[in-house]
Amino acid sequence: MIIPAADRSQTLERALASVRAAVQAQDEIVVVDEPRGATATVARNRGAGRAVGDLLVFVDADVEVHLDALARIREAFELDPELVAIFGSYDDAPEGGVVSGFRNLLHHYVHQDSAGEIATFWAGLGAIRRDAFMRAGGFVEHPVEDIELGMRLAADGAKIVLDPLVQGKHLKNWNLWSMIRTDFAVRGVPWVGLMLRHRAAAATLNLGWRHRLSALACVALVVTLALTMWLAAAIALLCVVVLNARFYALLLRRRGPFQAAAGILLHIVHQLVAVAALPVGLLAYARDRHGVRAAARLA
Repeated sequence: MIIPAADRSQTLERALASVRAAVQAQDEIVVVDEPRGATATVARNRGAGRAVGDLLVFVDADVEVHLDALARIREAFELDPELVAIFGSYDDAPEGGVVSGFRNLLHHYVHQDSAGEIATFWAGLGAIRRDAFMRAGGFVEHPVEDIELGMRLAADGAKIVLDPLVQGKHLKNWNLWSMIRTDFAVRGVPWVGLMLRHRAAAATLNLGWRHRLSALACVALVVTLALTMWLAAAIALLCVVVLNARFYALLLRRRGPFQAAAGILLHIVHQLVAVAALPVGLLAYARDRHGVRAAARLA
């Protein structure tokens, strides 16, 4: 069990308590809390180097794992010798305010809706066989280093499974700015480059046709509102609601009518930020490709 904690997360004690309750006697817990301020990539790789088991289980310092999570992971590897990696999702009972509730329930919904074999990985609560991790060279510095590793593994034929029953509670406190910044700079822009490099993974998680149509409907909503085309705007909003009805129903059940209504607005913002990240990500990918080619010519 590897927990990167170089940022001295205030939630570490809760995460550790949940892990201690879930592990078996033979399991080890490796907390990497140095050097101070080290990236999650560095901390996870250091933890993997210290761990001695055949399975490397990664848990973020702001995730409170469910009591049965580690047993489910262990059983999955025992039943399937071809399984290389497995990961789960956040649960449907997040703490915190409106933005935290929305953001963590969105993660839960997307992962619950994507169960089965998949071409990505999540290190918030996930496990990889040690030999496969070492052959791949571990995590590399990247804004979404766990997704990047999962796509590399999948490109080499590794079997990765998303098991929605492997769950933990996310303890992070989101606000509107941290959500927008993460969705644009940490997720959106880097993810575009990964999609272009690993095109077989282009329909994974929140990149299916329903999500793409919903993003287009959000753009149409903004445009029609700006042009005061009220009927068209109403139709665009209706399309957004219909395409995401199951998620909004989850928000209503778990957070109540006020936060469900706020969640629809936050979801529209979330999708518009993803759309805005697309051209920036394309430019960044083209720039990086040009730099690689230029370096190759000079070599």
